[in-house]
Amino acid sequence: MRPAQDHHWQMPPDRGKALMLAQRALSELVCDAVNLEGIPFTLPEIQTLLDGVSVGGHRLSDQQVALNQAAAWRFLFASLKADQFSLEPAFACQLHALAAKEEALSWGSFRQGSVTIAGSAYLPPPADQLERLYQQLIDELAGIDDIYDRAIKLFLQMARIQFFYDVNKRMGRFMMNGILLSAGYPAINLPARRQLEFNQLMLDFYASNNEAPMNRFMRDCLDPRLIRIMQE
Repeated sequence: MRPAQDHHWQMPPDRGKALMLAQRALSELVCDAVNLEGIPFTLPEIQTLLDGVSVGGHRLSDQQVALNQAAAWRFLFASLKADQFSLEPAFACQLHALAAKEEALSWGSFRQGSVTIAGSAYLPPPADQLERLYQQLIDELAGIDDIYDRAIKLFLQMARIQFFYDVNKRMGRFMMNGILLSAGYPAINLPARRQLEFNQLMLDFYASNNEAPMNRFMRDCLDPRLIRIMQE
């Protein structure tokens, strides 16, 4: 796949710096992700949990979701450092095996049956089309020159096609950020405080397949402090 660049903010790519910034934000990335799933952890609680200490007042299953998120991020970071990040289905499934462990109906493989999306009349494609649709999506990404357009498209289409039984939006964001970080650009964190706006825009996107509003929203979620640091 040919390289892509940031044509909007004109950030120079710096893989080491972008990865360092994402690693430093691990607790925040996990905290926002679980809160978007309706699991109300505070940032200090997530920091404590990631230090290996259980947090009282939360279900064990909720703690497992948080630990899964951290494990998936750490796997992604390690893969990037070893130049092993890939858009191949096998890598996505390997990442899903960590992110969805004991949460989804099955983890580590594409779904084998049909699914629905809560609140939407849109029906994701049947399971027997998933491998073809994934390859088609990767082929489409190769023709996109802007790195953020490329990455956000991957997130949106993974969420809409629903390659897995569950954890599709989170998986899409992992793979989106894998694209960004591997190219030397900062990751996008979706703040939990923007959950209502995110949910409404996603429901509209499922129905229309119009990526433009969600593309603008996701770009707006990129922390401006990271942009300034990358531009230094």
